[in-house]
Amino acid sequence: MVHADAIAGDLPPPPAKKKSPAEEEAEKRRKKLTPGSLMKGLIRSGAGDATPAEGDQVVLHCTTRTMDGIIVDSTRREHGGKGVPLRFVLGKSKMILGFAEGFPTMLKGEIAMFKMKPQIHYAEDDCPVTAPHGFPKDDEVQFEIEMLDFFKAKVVAEDLGVVKKIIDEGLGWETPREPYEVTARITAITADGKVILPSKEEPYFFTFGKSEVPKGLEMGIGTMARKEKAIIYVSSAYLTNSSLMLQLEGLEEVHFEVELVQFIQVRDMLGDGRLIKRRLVDGKGEFPMDCPLHDSLLRVHYKGMLLDEPKSIFYDTRVDNDGEPLEFCSGEGLVPEGFEMCVRLMLPGEKSVVTCPPDFAYDKFPRPANVPEGAHVQWEIELLRFEMPKDWTGLTFKEIMDDAEKIKNTGNRLFKEGKFELSKAKYEKVLREYNHVHPQDDDEGKIFANSRSSLHLNVAACYQKMGEYRKSIDTCNKVLDANPMHVKALYRRGISYMLLGDFDDAKKDFEKMIAVDKSSEPDATAALLKLKQTIQESEKKARKQFKGLFDKKPGEISEVGAEPEGRKKASDVTGSGEAASSADRDADAKATPRADSGLALEEERPGLVGRIWPSARRIFSSLGLNRCTIL
Repeated sequence: MVHADAIAGDLPPPPAKKKSPAEEEAEKRRKKLTPGSLMKGLIRSGAGDATPAEGDQVVLHCTTRTMDGIIVDSTRREHGGKGVPLRFVLGKSKMILGFAEGFPTMLKGEIAMFKMKPQIHYAEDDCPVTAPHGFPKDDEVQFEIEMLDFFKAKVVAEDLGVVKKIIDEGLGWETPREPYEVTARITAITADGKVILPSKEEPYFFTFGKSEVPKGLEMGIGTMARKEKAIIYVSSAYLTNSSLMLQLEGLEEVHFEVELVQFIQVRDMLGDGRLIKRRLVDGKGEFPMDCPLHDSLLRVHYKGMLLDEPKSIFYDTRVDNDGEPLEFCSGEGLVPEGFEMCVRLMLPGEKSVVTCPPDFAYDKFPRPANVPEGAHVQWEIELLRFEMPKDWTGLTFKEIMDDAEKIKNTGNRLFKEGKFELSKAKYEKVLREYNHVHPQDDDEGKIFANSRSSLHLNVAACYQKMGEYRKSIDTCNKVLDANPMHVKALYRRGISYMLLGDFDDAKKDFEKMIAVDKSSEPDATAALLKLKQTIQESEKKARKQFKGLFDKKPGEISEVGAEPEGRKKASDVTGSGEAASSADRDADAKATPRADSGLALEEERPGLVGRIWPSARRIFSSLGLNRCTIL
């Protein structure tokens, strides 16, 4: 029988905890201490038994004397100083070695005398701080330290120019940021105790990010929660002038005592000041975890009005909808885009006011009769509640596939409405959920694989409509990797190749369609005719583009790409109306995919830059040139 302690003795020791760079540096400096190099004498005992730790800010008075008792430097007024205590954050602030080792030994209120050899103060090798002018850095000196206070500090500015001391913890974790509207009680004193901003009954109101308060104060408030009370220590570099305090020049440091009464969440949804959400009444829960960020069934009351005419209410659910709230599913394009973007960032019970530009309101959405085109609108929205989408956990395979089909049909509707981003999001949502679905037999596996392939091809169709042909090709490849003979995937990828200008690859895909499935020959033949027409039109445009390129005399510069005035854009590849023959129109008709080929596609074309080089190479080759140099 083997005892547990014997086993433990055979085990390797646990790995040592890796030290931070600051800890390694402190340990390296500590090796410079020698017996007698740092001596401490107690002048007055402190209170309690707590001592400063790493991360604490220490506030102290310091008087430096030579061994003969001559005062070299002091923070105290009675010794010629300014009366301003020193502040250090242990583990963060740069200081002499004697301070780094001596401060952690002191109690609050304690006065002690530290006698230091030169190598322990400013004569230390690689000392991180510079000695004051005229300081006897090569002599043994004495530092009289009075530890006024120490506390856990929140470092706001990396250079320690803004540090916060929490007096009372706040509520929640949300903190103000630009462009929130802040209400706070603020008083301010200088480092030597002079009041420069007295307390008053009414709190101050300012907009975050508008420079209405000193920079350092705003930075500190930006770390505070509602109802929090704190002291914010701000050094001169962060004491910018503002409407709150106009004259701050000459002050080395100001201590702001702040009570954050309230802040109103204001969000610039687009980052350009056009779509603004302003919270009027807080909702229930924590932001943003309890917001309907995902597609959900939402119930809201809202009132819509023209921004320039606040009294012109064009819709009010409480009046025009028999008092019933509006119910809609997010992510389905059922409300204006700006409306939905803001509701997704609301908590249940929250009331907000939204100002919205026309392109995110009704210019791209069915417009109410009493809303003119190009109108900026304002909505007052109250989110009553929302329901998260159904979780597939515990559902049967059939129930999962039925729900997936509903989401897919919603995506199809959005596709037909031209809302390709929303449509793609629906397909991709199902594909993400499919990662957690595991068919139990071959029949389920076949149904599942077909559904997934169909969704990938629908995503590819969305990418085509969005002009992202390379992504469309990559998405088709996901289907073809699993089934290289998938006709619809070959067709869709071939169309994307053609739109991208990769004509050879497009031809290969269309010809492969015929080889693997004779029933696809009509679609493939129509696509090949369209491809031939596209190549001809591309080469025709290329000839016009490079016409006269080689007719110039040596030294003359040929302007490539100059088009006659009034000519249509190069992106109009088909249907230009210039010389579209009946044969061309027949080819267009034949290239239209059949109903069973998936989602219908328009023959969209990229610009000339995206298509010109394949055909240009053919032209140069026919001229016996492998490359072209323009003189």
